[in-house]
Amino acid sequence: MKKLSVLGALWLTACVTINIYFPAAAAEKAADEIIKEIQKVEPQKSEPKASLSDWQVATYQALDKAINLLISSAHADGADLNIDSAEIRQVRASLEARFSTLLPHYQAGYIGIQADGFLAVRDPASVPLQVRNQVSKLVSAENQDRQALYQAIANANGHPEWAAQIKSTFATRWLSNAQSGWWIQSSGSWKQK
Repeated sequence: MKKLSVLGALWLTACVTINIYFPAAAAEKAADEIIKEIQKVEPQKSEPKASLSDWQVATYQALDKAINLLISSAHADGADLNIDSAEIRQVRASLEARFSTLLPHYQAGYIGIQADGFLAVRDPASVPLQVRNQVSKLVSAENQDRQALYQAIANANGHPEWAAQIKSTFATRWLSNAQSGWWIQSSGSWKQK
């Protein structure tokens, strides 16, 4: 009887143990998509655009929701990373809205991307006094949103413990997606890309 209980316990634990691997390739793809969307600056067009009326937009949104409910998305057997939740959309919108304000500071060299993917004021003394406080607040808000984004992605995928791996993946992608002339941290020192 005792052997049967031990075997039963082993069998139960064997059935419960599931290895969940972090989808690194999917995380890189998601990071690139998000970063490129955040850093997209659309030029102002002088031509008026044709726009949809409110009822047309509402109709299309209702149809989209209905289709999504009826037809589930097809996914390949490979790992995928969910980057669409209310929390993720909110953080992304905040990051996108801030980017145009950060851009001149990237270009002036006041801020740079650290090796961990967060922003830093490279040399506070070089930042003009009249914008120093603003730059510092922008960097702080940006870093808070980046951290919130990583946690939101981990949460949306049902694995809050992935936040550190998502942060690490984004760090390399922020550096890779930095525009020419921006400052990035590499091997402990600042270099202009």
